[in-house]
Amino acid sequence: MRSLEGECWLDRESSGCEFRDARLGDRFRKLLTQIGSAMGQSIPLVCQDWANTKAAYRFFSNDRVSEADILAGHSCRRH
Repeated sequence: MRSLEGECWLDRESSGCEFRDARLGDRFRKLLTQIGSAMGQSIPLVCQDWANTKAAYRFFSNDRVSEADILAGHSCRRH
């Protein structure tokens, strides 16, 4: 049941996000899953290894990813 709830949360938070590349959307969903499993922790702790940590930092510094892209799914349903 818990994984179903997590999946629903992940779907709600990422449904309005549209990245220019589908791979960026996939990476965003993976990051949300990782961050959601350890709220409040640092990126290196959440990502658990250097490869995932480096991928997270590359995602956030990617010129094709904007703050608006990341927040689109979150803010469009809040009234």
